[in-house]
Amino acid sequence: MKIDVWTERYRPSKLSDIIGQKHVVERLKAWIKEGSIPNMLFAGPAGVGKTTMVLALARDLYGESWKQNFQELNASDDRGINVVRGRIKDFASMMPMGADFKIVFLDESDALTPEAQQALRRTIERYAGVCRFILSCNYSSRIIEPIQSRCAVFRLRGLSEEDTCSYLQRITRGEGIQADQDALKAIYEIAEGDLRKATNILQAASALGKVTREVVYDVAARARPRDVREMLDLALLGGRFPDARKKLYSLLIEQGLSGEDIIREIHRQLFSLDVPEEAKLRLIDRIGEFEFRLNQGGSEEIQLEALLAQFIGIRK
Repeated sequence: MKIDVWTERYRPSKLSDIIGQKHVVERLKAWIKEGSIPNMLFAGPAGVGKTTMVLALARDLYGESWKQNFQELNASDDRGINVVRGRIKDFASMMPMGADFKIVFLDESDALTPEAQQALRRTIERYAGVCRFILSCNYSSRIIEPIQSRCAVFRLRGLSEEDTCSYLQRITRGEGIQADQDALKAIYEIAEGDLRKATNILQAASALGKVTREVVYDVAARARPRDVREMLDLALLGGRFPDARKKLYSLLIEQGLSGEDIIREIHRQLFSLDVPEEAKLRLIDRIGEFEFRLNQGGSEEIQLEALLAQFIGIRK
């Protein structure tokens, strides 16, 4: 049996089907209605629809002949100056087919070397009459200013809980799977606005039957908020370090969670703890220090135990 990737099966093919990002979609629709678009730069975190939006734009603009007038390159694969002087220049110099201009789409363009970006700047100028350039990136600061000044810049944001759950419900209806609202909310919390990640989690969880909150956290290998909260309450409110340490080892060994996952969930839970704001500020500072130690290769058990000791100290 063939198993499709849901991120591709449910990828919107038209601008009108795109979830969220209305501030960008409406402007693109207006340009399509006029029959012309400028050079553009889409910047934003992963999984918020940058690539999908460009592909939908090309389909709406060119119709059935969109592939003949559209060239997509992933700059993380072809990042040197040769790709600009070769493939991009060759495609840009060709006349469009049944249209006034063609589109060159450079995905992950923040991976282009500075030399390649300088060459691209000149190519954008030279073929402005017959070609439009669309760039997407996670970090617009890595794109040189001369290119940014030649593009209409759009900054995309992570999808809201309402938009994410609406999209996931569309998938559950299409696939005929059961997923309660609490599970969809858990997927949103884990994905943090990344729609591609949310879709992958839903597909993985659906393989186990009904999608519940517990199943979602098992599939995503993420710390359950209630388990981390229980550990913090034992340390901070009860002053029971041995019990808090036992709960920590349950997370690390029995559930197989990484120290970084646990410390991130500790950070999320911190703001809902019933402690003075001054204590929260001190704990945030300590959490940041221990997270850095873990990133530098520190022992997960020792560092997290030391962090729990900080919570005991705040209580006293």
